[in-house]
Amino acid sequence: MDLRDAFDPSGVVSIVGAGGKKSTLYALASELERAVVTATVRIPVFDDRVERLVVTGDPARTVRTNDAWPLGVVPMHDDDRERYLGYDLETVDVLASATDAPILLKADGARTRWLKAPNDDEPQIPSTTDLVIPVASARVVGESLDERRVHRPERVAAITGRTVGESVRAEDLVTVLTHDRGGLKHVPSDARVVPLINMVDDETLVSTGREVATELLSHPRIDRVVLGRMDRGRAVDVVE
Repeated sequence: MDLRDAFDPSGVVSIVGAGGKKSTLYALASELERAVVTATVRIPVFDDRVERLVVTGDPARTVRTNDAWPLGVVPMHDDDRERYLGYDLETVDVLASATDAPILLKADGARTRWLKAPNDDEPQIPSTTDLVIPVASARVVGESLDERRVHRPERVAAITGRTVGESVRAEDLVTVLTHDRGGLKHVPSDARVVPLINMVDDETLVSTGREVATELLSHPRIDRVVLGRMDRGRAVDVVE
């Protein structure tokens, strides 16, 4: 199944979590006929991932006259020039009203880890969000719950009732992705939620992903679960 069918993206798509947010952004953008790529938090420079990138304080004006897709819009460079800053939520709401193209949005950070729980000031999810994709990596199962693979392990431990340093279990991914201090934090009440279990790189990891997906579907907010290889821009399976 291609990514369009797997996620059915439309409107504002906020991607949160750890283990493949940026690769998901870019893979979706490459498959859609038109898409806007942006962020509400810092994001590494991604000029080579879009057809056109515009640094602007008025992305709504830019998108109205754009004819090169996918389009990237950001407000300014970060001080180190290797990252862009993100827009405030109100600016994204205005941008959403200016186009019917899907707006693909990085809404938190994870420093390349495979699992995370958000800090107090994140995620930055606009109220106009139509779809939230909470991401976690299947590879984290069996790894130690520490900073090597988990962003803010103490927060994941608090959510799951585990101790920092213990091995991460499949059920810990379920808990984090469906917790109101985890994958469902700040999710608008009317938004669809489609978790992504990423990095299902072999049959063992696919089996782990399906185990997690089956449990996730028991939660009333979960619409479906995608198992993916976002490094290859591929949906391996959709569980619903």
